Amino acid sequence: MRPESSVAPQDSLTTSALAFRRSATLRPNHWTNGQVERMNRTLKEATVRRYHDETHEQLEDHLAAFLGAYNFAKRLKTLQGLTPYEAICKAWANEPERFRRAPVHLTSGLNT
Repeated sequence: MRPESSVAPQDSLTTSALAFRRSATLRPNHWTNGQVERMNRTLKEATVRRYHDETHEQLEDHLAAFLGAYNFAKRLKTLQGLTPYEAICKAWANEPERFRRAPVHLTSGLNT
């Protein structure tokens, strides 16, 4: 705990008058609901923990291959059984004004 003399005078008056308690913790981010952490764990399990890549380029290639397979093949319950790519195409078909470019050009295939 900091000594009272290190707190600015107006700050100590405000916190005592409004009965606030100082805290160094941050509020949890409820909007992610653990999705980012789960995806990071999935990526780490599929790449870093499973394979030992000799160079950074090998890791980047392996990660790109995994993300391509995940985005175009993995069906997710949160997207009502669609792949992430299918969900983006469906959103584009329903609301094209939300997009700058058509996402159908972002596929990997013969011309990439």
